[in-house]
Order: sequence, then structure tokens, then C-alpha cells
Amino acid sequence: MGHTDEIAIGDCGLPIPKGVERIDLALTKNIPTFIDTLKAVLLELEVQEVKIAEETKTQSPALYKEIVDLLGNVKMSFISHEDLKLELSECKAVIRTGEQTPYANIILQSGVVF
Repeated sequence: MGHTDEIAIGDCGLPIPKGVERIDLALTKNIPTFIDTLKAVLLELEVQEVKIAEETKTQSPALYKEIVDLLGNVKMSFISHEDLKLELSECKAVIRTGEQTPYANIILQSGVVF
């Protein structure tokens, strides 16, 4: 991932556009979870900004709180779920999890470590 490149993490139902690399981790219901996958990615990727669907805050508030707790001071932008799906076509890849919580999707923009 170069500076400002984007990668997404999604639930098992997120439609991934043709031509976008799919990293399919989904084994069975909620394995792996969205949060476990996000934690693993955050160990390896310097994130400077994220995009989250506005609907996540209202439809999955517990998940939203976990995301906020994990990201700390990372800049968060909120867009509609429909716009988030459209922006997937600009991502280097989408990581598909086994998550079955509504709106468990995020786009991570790569920062730099120096």
C-alpha cells in the first residue's frame, strides 16, 4: 500500500466491484469477524483516514463504538452506504470477512510511517 492507497474491509454481503482484488477470508458465519480483521490490518497498516457509512452509527452502534475505540485519533469521514459501495471500485482490494452485522464495512486510506 502506497501513501493514500485505499483498502476496504467488509461484511460477507458487501458487493465487490468487478476488477477489484478480493481477499476472501469468510469461512462461516462471523468467522472471521469484522473487528478481528480490522485489528489485524491495523497492526500492519498506517492509516491516515477512514470512510464509514453514516448508517453504521445508527444501525450498528455497538460496532461503531468498537471501530472508534480501535481507531483513536484517525480522521473519520462519513458517507452514505451507497456511496461507500461506489468508492470500492477505487480500492486496491476488499477484504471479505464472515461478519453478518449490518454496515460492518470500512475503507482505510494508507498513511506513511515516516
